[in-house]
Amino acid sequence: MPAQKTLSIIKPDAVASRVIGQIIARFEQNGLELLRAELRSIDRDTAKAFYAEHAEKPFFGELIDYITSGPAVVAVVAGEDAVALHRKLMGATNPKDAEPGTIRADFAKSLTENAIHGSDSVESAKREIAIFFPAAAKEEGFLDF
Repeated sequence: MPAQKTLSIIKPDAVASRVIGQIIARFEQNGLELLRAELRSIDRDTAKAFYAEHAEKPFFGELIDYITSGPAVVAVVAGEDAVALHRKLMGATNPKDAEPGTIRADFAKSLTENAIHGSDSVESAKREIAIFFPAAAKEEGFLDF
């Protein structure tokens, strides 16, 4: 069975804080493999597609402004039970609630500037990987999990 995959985004605040390497090292130290990673600016159309489930919520505009505010590292990460493991490494969405030693507890600045995104389910991972890596998703089997 192919390894489970998930989408990871090291968000603009963490990129600006220069902690990319520390975050990726945590993935690798915990058995996750980086299959693909790109430092990129996320354009507004991509951000809107990515956050489509929040389109009707009052904070939607803030999400779009934030994720497009600077470069981010968008990555496909794989391993056994990758979605759950990645989410455990991230910690709670609100860094004030995150367990010590998690990425958000250590690197997040606020609920909005919370350092990292990870898919919340296998279905979300497939949708999100296809948004950011459409050609590779098909050619490299990123959607085979």
